[in-house]
Amino acid sequence: MERAGRWVSSLWLAGCLLGGTGCSKKEEPPAQPAADLPQSDDLPDLPSHPPEGALPREGEAAAKPPVHVVVPPGSTVPVAAAKPVDEEETPPSVEDTLEAPAPPTPPAAGGGTVAEDPRNREWTSGKVRLKRMGAAQATLRSVRAGEHAEFDRVVFEFEGTQLPGYQLEYVKEATQCGSGNPVAVAGKAQLQVSFTPAKAHTDAGQPTVATRELKPALPVLQELERTCDFEGEVTWVLGTTAPHKYRVMELREPSRLVVDVQR
Repeated sequence: MERAGRWVSSLWLAGCLLGGTGCSKKEEPPAQPAADLPQSDDLPDLPSHPPEGALPREGEAAAKPPVHVVVPPGSTVPVAAAKPVDEEETPPSVEDTLEAPAPPTPPAAGGGTVAEDPRNREWTSGKVRLKRMGAAQATLRSVRAGEHAEFDRVVFEFEGTQLPGYQLEYVKEATQCGSGNPVAVAGKAQLQVSFTPAKAHTDAGQPTVATRELKPALPVLQELERTCDFEGEVTWVLGTTAPHKYRVMELREPSRLVVDVQR
């Protein structure tokens, strides 16, 4: 069989040489366009539209061709791989990097809705006032006085953590609240100290401070007299040797209002 094949090939070559026409190479059929070729079943279909749930493109990105990421079933892709390559991260603005302002400092515990005014701790001979309207009534528990190197001190102690509002000023004459009758207080000047809202008695009407009059006989303080405990107001008058400068301080644990009078 092999010899017969060689013999046929030799005869074909000899015929071409004798005929003088030459032999042209056998033409192959033109290649079929790729679009006409049958698609292999092994290749996945490429998506012709964005995946379901994709957001519409806006702005500059709308003019660029979309980039779809095909994830074969059963495989995982990092989140960064699914991000279109034409979308760049926007750097944070200057306002975003600024530290948020700190929240305001809350008022001191137990002081109603108003914190202590640091200016009240400065020495003065004028009026000092701090309002705490709306706070619960503070109950006065004790009043005491003592001598210090450069001033005399009066301490008003209250029950619990509540401190009332207060007003201090020198008055020409001490009077009893309600009746308005004058009250004699030793000393050449009267420093009136009023607390609101406050009380100096129990719900049964019993006084929470044993005495309503003190005579400490200190260098500046001559006498202390309670002139009011009525309708949410408690008032004490401090009789001093002269209208000396004074200061007011709030102290805690226990809750106290301290009045210092200079010599």
